[in-house]
Amino acid sequence: MAAVVSLHGIATAYPPHRLEQREVMTKAAEVFGHKPELMSRMAQTYGNAGVQTRHSCVPLEWYAGDHGWPERMALFEEHALMLLGHAAYRVLKSADAAAGDIAATVTVSSTGIATPSLDSLLQGPLGLKPTVQRLPVFGLGCAGGVIGLARAAAIAQSMPGQWVLFLCTELCGLTFRKADDSKANIIGTTIFGDGAAAVLLRADNDAGGFATLDAWGEHTWPASRDVMGWRVEDNGLGVVFSRHIPSLIRTEMRKVSDAFLRGVNLTPEDFAGFIVHPGGEKVISALEEVYDLPSGHLAVARKVLSERGNMSAVTVLAVLEETLSTNAKGRHLMSALGPGFSAAFNVITLR
Repeated sequence: MAAVVSLHGIATAYPPHRLEQREVMTKAAEVFGHKPELMSRMAQTYGNAGVQTRHSCVPLEWYAGDHGWPERMALFEEHALMLLGHAAYRVLKSADAAAGDIAATVTVSSTGIATPSLDSLLQGPLGLKPTVQRLPVFGLGCAGGVIGLARAAAIAQSMPGQWVLFLCTELCGLTFRKADDSKANIIGTTIFGDGAAAVLLRADNDAGGFATLDAWGEHTWPASRDVMGWRVEDNGLGVVFSRHIPSLIRTEMRKVSDAFLRGVNLTPEDFAGFIVHPGGEKVISALEEVYDLPSGHLAVARKVLSERGNMSAVTVLAVLEETLSTNAKGRHLMSALGPGFSAAFNVITLR
């Protein structure tokens, strides 16, 4: 029987530039001023996104300029390493663990590329052993927080008693391209934020840690590539958002969620709460309908969305951290949706 996977620490980190939604809307109107009719149609989106503030690794003025791949990736590497370093340091300190005791790392990001990978570049600065086993993961998008944590748990079970460090960062703002007049690009300006998170876990049978990760699974719908993802463009990554995502959640999410839960002998009624990726206000409302929750029930997810924006894979980990601050206990269903189009699930019990 596999050892129980316990979570012993979680920490988030955010870049210094804090953007107010009204400031972003003003800057967007300036950038897209050559198409006033477009901004007139999109203006209400800023008020309906559920976002009040978010953090950015670059100042607001940066978004009004032209930027190519080399500059974007240099900024990604610099700030991703800085944020991951801060989050990792804090999570190790909170669990009273030493960097040299980490046996494996799982590092998730989909908003930039670096080779050598981020985990390799962090080994020296963090003090990780040269023999640490590394798994960098790209392309999971918003589902990366849930799937990445599951991959870290599986690795932990393969090396009982040893520390596994899960790292996640997304710098969504760096993907903005001012020459892209698409609705998806503008919607990105209404919700995207930057951040990082770190989780420290271990598979053992003691009672340590603040939670256990009890089960995990995922579902990818066939022929759904155009629902969510990136387009590779000459000057960066172009965001792909289907306007049908909320309706897809309402029609498809419950079926695959129930199928996953049946596989682990659970039902939605067995959960004390839900830790969800808040992709946007419409997504949160759709999830409340899917799980027959009262309107406004997913208050923690809304709080994170309002204060941090949509940080892709990092966001659900921020929701987990915020949920812990409320002293919540019991079994929770952790979920996120990402490119594929995929749904990811973790069963997590808060102690």
